[in-house]
Amino acid sequence: MANMVKIHCVNNNTFVEVEMGTSLLELERHLNIEGKYPFLAAFVNHKIKELNYKVYTPAKVEFFDISHTAGFRVYQRSMIFIMQAVVSKLYPQQKFHARHAIGDSIYCEVEGKSEFSAEDCCALYNTACDIVAQNLPITREKLPTEEVVEIFAKRGFDDKIDLLQTRQRLYSSIERLGDEVGYFFGALAPSTGYIERFEVQPYFKGFYISLPSCTAPDTIAPAPNLKKMFSIFDGYSEWVEIMGVPTVGKLNKRIEQGDTSELIQIAEALHEKRLARIADTIAEANRERGLRLVLISGPSSSGKTTTSKRLGVQLRVLGLHPVLVSTDDYFVNREDTPRDENGDYDFEALEAIDLARLNEDLGRLMVGESVEIPRFDFISGTRKWHNNPLQLDDRSILIIEGIHSLNPRLTPSIPDTAKFRIYASCFTSVAMDNTSRIHTTDNRLLRRMIRDNATRGMSAADTIARWPSVRRGEERNIFPYQEEADVMFNSSLFYEIAVLKPFAEPLLREIPNTRPEYATAQGMLKFLDNFHTIGTDEIPPTSVLREFVGGSAFKY
Repeated sequence: MANMVKIHCVNNNTFVEVEMGTSLLELERHLNIEGKYPFLAAFVNHKIKELNYKVYTPAKVEFFDISHTAGFRVYQRSMIFIMQAVVSKLYPQQKFHARHAIGDSIYCEVEGKSEFSAEDCCALYNTACDIVAQNLPITREKLPTEEVVEIFAKRGFDDKIDLLQTRQRLYSSIERLGDEVGYFFGALAPSTGYIERFEVQPYFKGFYISLPSCTAPDTIAPAPNLKKMFSIFDGYSEWVEIMGVPTVGKLNKRIEQGDTSELIQIAEALHEKRLARIADTIAEANRERGLRLVLISGPSSSGKTTTSKRLGVQLRVLGLHPVLVSTDDYFVNREDTPRDENGDYDFEALEAIDLARLNEDLGRLMVGESVEIPRFDFISGTRKWHNNPLQLDDRSILIIEGIHSLNPRLTPSIPDTAKFRIYASCFTSVAMDNTSRIHTTDNRLLRRMIRDNATRGMSAADTIARWPSVRRGEERNIFPYQEEADVMFNSSLFYEIAVLKPFAEPLLREIPNTRPEYATAQGMLKFLDNFHTIGTDEIPPTSVLREFVGGSAFKY
């Protein structure tokens, strides 16, 4: 019995003993667990492991499929690897890029090819189907980093070599799919046969791969019509390419070369320039049609508050008088907050806001009355009051900032023609490498985790635990309205994760392995380990990053 190990399988609450070295795939078959969809990976003691992982110590194991967020990422990551192999076969002299997500789809490009026809995409799809039908194994192995670099050099994977050389690790992982090699940041499916559903369609200069979603794994989600959001992504991707920092490896090299000051200055100058252009547009609308209401929306930790304050500065330059109001200050007291389907407070619901009081105050402000605006205390969960009433004058522009600001139900008494809508979000433009993008949601989670700990007394574990509810709220209350914006503003800074890293790491390390959030924490720590660190000394006090790391010139 010395070579046996105890396993607790959460899926069917079964306790079994298996031989040391048993793989998760063998364990799944031994337990004969029934699931609606194929299991793609598993949590082992709250850490994500591939199904090829072998168990040598007692473990708590929970298998998951595509209906889990982690499972969807495994599916998406594996699909990208398959498409990399397809492009290598059909376009052997050209580089494959998985650019960014469009809903549940992945937008991709092939270097040197500026257009894909329906016939081109049909060839991509059919070749991918052949690889799936062969059910080729996807394996991972650790090799000396210098050996991995040699393998990648033969394939022209300079993007991956840059990262490996700046990480400075003795050993590195490499993935294999037939003759194809890759370097991915997270678990992959054990073989290509697991990736059963996808479509390939032409889009812009490349193509998009449509996949099933977490909420509807049986159907392929069509790429949504998000032209404005795509334009922002594409514009910033092109810009960071010009700046020479399209990937983390390139960014790390610039930091090593002592270019940090210049990088910060350029990134911050771009923000100022774009905000100045938005202010010019608002001022022109104010002159031509008497525009007085600006609505700024965006998902959690997208930098809405700082964006509204910086826009206010630009409007003052033009002689206007901005008056800022946050919908967060109109939260109902915590005991009156609606609850979600799990019985938890639903802070993302529109009903969490005192709509009656907000619209009453808004109406009074628009006719020139003096109004005392509440201030919500997130620690006590109650509304406070302060002796600083607001009042509009002839040159005033009222700016309302909050996640629901583009929802017409928030301001039903104001006609659409009298509103200027801004959608602000953190569209992460720097990629890990050509095939591994950085999830915008991960960037925002890092921001929120740091800010919540500093200003709202929440641990990183609690912020991570609440994040799925936040994301569901965004899907319901924010994303449906984003394309209605008159303009979109990208608050992401290509250097920011290097700044967030030293703030986030201690918080993530505090999460014990007894908590389910441990898996996310460990994944984020591995992710952050790829970045060199940038200090905060040279970050301007008006930067959006100051909203999250402190030291802002603005009051929040």
